[in-house]
Amino acid sequence: MTTGKINVSVENIFPLIKKFLYSDHEIFLRELISNGTDATLKLKHLTSIGEAKVEYGSPIIEIKIDKEGKKLHIIDQGLGMTADEVEKYINQVAFSGAEEFLDKYKDSAKDSGIIGHFGLGFYSAFMVAEKVEIITKSYKDEPAAHWTCDGSPEFTLEPADKTTRGTEIILHIAEDSLEFLEEFKISGLLSKYNKFMPIPIKFGTKPQTLPKPEDAPEDYVAETVEIDNIVNNPNPAWTKQPTDLSDADYKDFYREMYPMQFEEPLFHIHLNVDYPFNLTGILYFPKLGSDLQIQKDKIQLYQNQVYVTDNVEGIVPEFLMMLRGVVDSPDIPLNVSRSGLQADGAVKKISNYITRKVADKLKSLFNENREDFEQKWNDIKIILEYGMLSEDKFYEKAGAFVLYPTVDDKYFTLEELKENLKEKQTDKDGKLVVLYAGNKEAQHSYIEIAKDKGYEVLLLDSPIISHLIQKIEGDNSGLHFVRVDSDHIDNLIKKEENAISKLSEEEKESLKASLETYIPKAYTVQLEALDSNAAPFIITQPEFMRRMKEMSQSGGGGMFGMNNMPEMYNLVVNTNSDLATSILNNKDKSAQESLVKQALDLAKLSQNLLKGEELTAFVKRSFDLIK
Repeated sequence: MTTGKINVSVENIFPLIKKFLYSDHEIFLRELISNGTDATLKLKHLTSIGEAKVEYGSPIIEIKIDKEGKKLHIIDQGLGMTADEVEKYINQVAFSGAEEFLDKYKDSAKDSGIIGHFGLGFYSAFMVAEKVEIITKSYKDEPAAHWTCDGSPEFTLEPADKTTRGTEIILHIAEDSLEFLEEFKISGLLSKYNKFMPIPIKFGTKPQTLPKPEDAPEDYVAETVEIDNIVNNPNPAWTKQPTDLSDADYKDFYREMYPMQFEEPLFHIHLNVDYPFNLTGILYFPKLGSDLQIQKDKIQLYQNQVYVTDNVEGIVPEFLMMLRGVVDSPDIPLNVSRSGLQADGAVKKISNYITRKVADKLKSLFNENREDFEQKWNDIKIILEYGMLSEDKFYEKAGAFVLYPTVDDKYFTLEELKENLKEKQTDKDGKLVVLYAGNKEAQHSYIEIAKDKGYEVLLLDSPIISHLIQKIEGDNSGLHFVRVDSDHIDNLIKKEENAISKLSEEEKESLKASLETYIPKAYTVQLEALDSNAAPFIITQPEFMRRMKEMSQSGGGGMFGMNNMPEMYNLVVNTNSDLATSILNNKDKSAQESLVKQALDLAKLSQNLLKGEELTAFVKRSFDLIK
């Protein structure tokens, strides 16, 4: 037996490990299983090239709890180590990594990502153990070795009687970490971190009922046997080629990742690139609708099938953070801060690749089955509209598949929209006016007026639409979006003809003065000579002011202070209506006021603006009129 002292400048490194990594102490199991996996995969490689003259077989990694002895065992059947290799890799390399880590991250340990990048993976065991043993036998024909360390720089190394290849790590769990001797706790960690590790992981056994033989008698009792409880899927869908997977396989994997999610995903995108970086993964589009308050952190990041985090900010473009799925890449640096990650060149390339891949997939789905794509539009539009605003590369490609639906469920791309609308909706100045509604029910009367003129009205109802149409207008000169209730239809799309007013200029001035006596200050009175069948009073909301306010409310883009501005409305009064003449000619001020108030309330009612006390008074007044 040899004893020795690990040559480190920090007298006792283990309390420091525990202190700086305590918030993340559960990752010790991930690190130790990752080490066992690496040792097994290296053996597989050496046997495949003929360097290791041993049978690879079907190795597993086993986790065992000894509750009475307060021990946790992690056993692999990989390369194993000789005594010299234990001395080199455990006493020298790993410790120098531990010192480097502490020196670099003692002020910001939480930002460190996978600590195994510093060779510290093995020493994370001391976060939960007061003593650690390694019993290991190399695939080479050399004696087994037994290393023990109690959390001080002192260690012992002696021969062991292990006869099978591989490494067993025994953790003597510390008093403050006894939770790691509970089966449910270890089971939870295995499910969180090791669900898709490439080597089967055994954790106990489970009963399995054997199939009934064909010639079994009627009173046959099926036999139950205990089998290994393999807790992981070593070959998850993202590690396979897309050509080897069916739609059913992708849906099965979705259910495996999200067992509590009952709705099927709309479609998936398989990521698979090996140059200039290595990246695999599958992203799923869930049903989203128009709500921006969707739970993020549903995409899991892996490194070589080892779970790392569900915070993929900076790696996956922000507009895709509402998707679900998995991204696996060994090329993402995990031992840097988030801001460092976003500045990293390789990570930027990965993010750009994902953006491009998603855009290409959406284009192919649109081209292959447009009808199906249109049916799914309302469930995916919020992601795509956000992508157009936030990612220039996505915006460049979006014209090929982003849709603009009408209130009658027709769908146009932007180019189709221009082509279909130009004949009827080009105004006298040559500007193409695109009418839209934000709410089909609330703006119903305005939509009907526009449709009576033969105009198309889009239904654009997402919370960020004001930002998006502002951007589209900026990139398409001569194109103007206006909400259908922002003015009278003849003002929204001005043609050459000017309607003639029944009223003289003097009469109009008199009518306006009377109206302004009774109309609240929030309304700007506009007199318009409209068709005599058009509504006498129409409330509109100026496009510019309303759009700026909406942009301010949904974040950015709005003018300073817009958010707190009161709502502004125009009251368009049709001078050719019988009501306008009645108001003008009525000399009874009280009767005149009643007419104006009733007409204004009806106009407000059509815009869903009549509420509370005003609505109660209107209903009472209306009943009084029909007594």
